[in-house]
Amino acid sequence: MRVQRITKRAVDAAQPRARAYLLRDQEVRGFCLVVTPGGAKSYAVDYRAGHGRNSVKRRLTIGKRGPPWTPEQARAEAKRLLGLIADGEDPAETRKAAARQMTFADLCVLYLVEGVAHKKPRTLLADNGRIEHHLKPLLGAKRFDEIERGDIERLMRDVMAGKTAVREPKKGKRPPGNLPRGGKGVAGQCVALVSTIMSFAVARGLLEANMARGVKKPPTRKMERFLSEAEIARLAEALDAEAARANDPYPVAAIKLLLFTGCRRGEVLGLQWGWIDFERAMVMLPDSKTGRKPVYLNAPALDVLAGLPRQQDNPYVICGRRIGQPLVGLDKVWVRVRKAARLEGVRLHDLRHSFASIGAASGDSLLVIGKLLGHRHAVTTARYAHLSADPVRQAAEAIGKRIEAAMQHRPKGEVVELHRAAG
Repeated sequence: MRVQRITKRAVDAAQPRARAYLLRDQEVRGFCLVVTPGGAKSYAVDYRAGHGRNSVKRRLTIGKRGPPWTPEQARAEAKRLLGLIADGEDPAETRKAAARQMTFADLCVLYLVEGVAHKKPRTLLADNGRIEHHLKPLLGAKRFDEIERGDIERLMRDVMAGKTAVREPKKGKRPPGNLPRGGKGVAGQCVALVSTIMSFAVARGLLEANMARGVKKPPTRKMERFLSEAEIARLAEALDAEAARANDPYPVAAIKLLLFTGCRRGEVLGLQWGWIDFERAMVMLPDSKTGRKPVYLNAPALDVLAGLPRQQDNPYVICGRRIGQPLVGLDKVWVRVRKAARLEGVRLHDLRHSFASIGAASGDSLLVIGKLLGHRHAVTTARYAHLSADPVRQAAEAIGKRIEAAMQHRPKGEVVELHRAAG
């Protein structure tokens, strides 16, 4: 435990350790920063509920580091809370009493205001959709401190069965965007989101336990569509035809970069010229799904970039029709190209899978592939393990060849020696 003034510099410099620890503020007694082994940082206030040595010690979380909480705002909130404590009030009990009147829908609103600062815009958009279309209709009216494991399992079954799915409207009346669907995948995502919201409530001191933790989600099959060499050849022909037809180099260039780099769609469409280091043949993305990320440019990717015209006053590599903006509507182009290449059902994201699968089949290690894709966890890259020409696969091939040789017709009395591997 250290004592110093809690400032932005001090908060940024605080590094995680093997155990959670406190950084106490030297100006406001009781105000502290809590740093967990996972690197999470939150502001809190320590106090005694009551008077005397036998009074209960408590810690009340003010909020996680990040909007809306700066060190100055958190310190001001700590002073306010300590003032209430001096007047005989217990803020933790007051908060719990207020929470007992909150529904799960109210908790979702609080979570979206205070608990999502770390999330990317696309993830937050998806969370909003699941909350509005699935979580609120099925759990929203229930007091969140009364939700039990059975309620969450029931929500999961209802989403799987399509109880909250929206039917396809009549032609001409369909709203833009994707319609809410049910199914195993959506049900699992809803349970995960309920768990995240409840963890937020536990961290705020509003709940004793996360009732969604441990709920077994339905098994889902990961989409693992990889393009073969013949399919890649057809895709190349369709891209050339699209470039000649459209007189717009940017959509085709975006699709090629997805295939040549293994980047996510948002990373390619948001790519800016200022991030590219042509001498080192790499891009340093300042932010991605997994944070700051290097992208290594191979020769084909560099050729695509070299052939693109730069637009004045537009920092983006893949330019859109609006001045200074990136391309939008790539999906429409992809549908046309996909049809021409006879790749029905192939998604743009499958180009990223294809990049990885070719690397795995060529003998590149999963560690290297994970680095190229920007995976944070090794388990994410493990889906390509069955494609990898690793020592186990090589051993299986060698054994098969020896057995095959032994099974071939040979003169009577001929012995086929099977050498024992050293080890």
